[in-house]
Amino acid sequence: MGTAIKGRRSGTTTVLGEVPRESTAPGTVLLRVYRHNPCAVGDEPRMTTFRVPVAKGMTVLDALLWVKENVDPGLAFRYSCRMGICGSCGMLVNGRPELGCETQIAQLGTDVVEVAPLTNYPVVRDVVTDFQDFFGHHRRAKPYLVRKENGEGAPVTRELLQTEEQKLEYYQFTMCIMCGLCNAACPIVGLDPEFLGPQALAQAYRFAIDSRDQGWRERAEVVDSPHGCFRCELAGSCSAVCPKGVDPGLGVQLLKRLVLARRMGRR
Repeated sequence: MGTAIKGRRSGTTTVLGEVPRESTAPGTVLLRVYRHNPCAVGDEPRMTTFRVPVAKGMTVLDALLWVKENVDPGLAFRYSCRMGICGSCGMLVNGRPELGCETQIAQLGTDVVEVAPLTNYPVVRDVVTDFQDFFGHHRRAKPYLVRKENGEGAPVTRELLQTEEQKLEYYQFTMCIMCGLCNAACPIVGLDPEFLGPQALAQAYRFAIDSRDQGWRERAEVVDSPHGCFRCELAGSCSAVCPKGVDPGLGVQLLKRLVLARRMGRR
């Protein structure tokens, strides 16, 4: 089900993900973009439509950049690398969390594309969202190696060897680019703002299972809490939208196993 947004001009309601049937000229796409500035008095959420010429290989981010460069310089959205690495351009595309730079217009199979800010995040302006809580939850999971000889937060100053098998235990979770799509898709994040979320919990598991890490006790106190890993109800939507195949849902379930072993004195 999409997110209901009232249009200021027409007074109608558009539901994201239920794309209206509008005709477009050949070689173009109708780009419907969410617009809202919460800091501007009287500015209400609305959808603005732009007709964008489509080129081969054009992505949703390319379409937004075309609008900004040719029609509306005030359109706000976030991007950086344009290569699916930085994770900056997360947004809703036809109601689904996607990376704008990896989502090609042609592959969407429609001539009307709706773009909106990620759900479960406060809107800064238009498609830009506030990640302050997201990064705060990430920091709480202690996403770094903890070594007793170096003290809390100090850098590791010597080489720590691992076998290939030890590396493969956690390797897939290192592919996270912190795009926030998993948290946008998670229904529990939407219900409980204090929930650490799939991204932070999967990273907690990534370091908990790392043979070089010695910070499990401190990390376990964070993840084994009312807003920790057992708040997850295994909807699986986080893994379904992950653009890098990290499978954060799996990480959360494996983290639960570690926590239960700790409760029983086995870890």
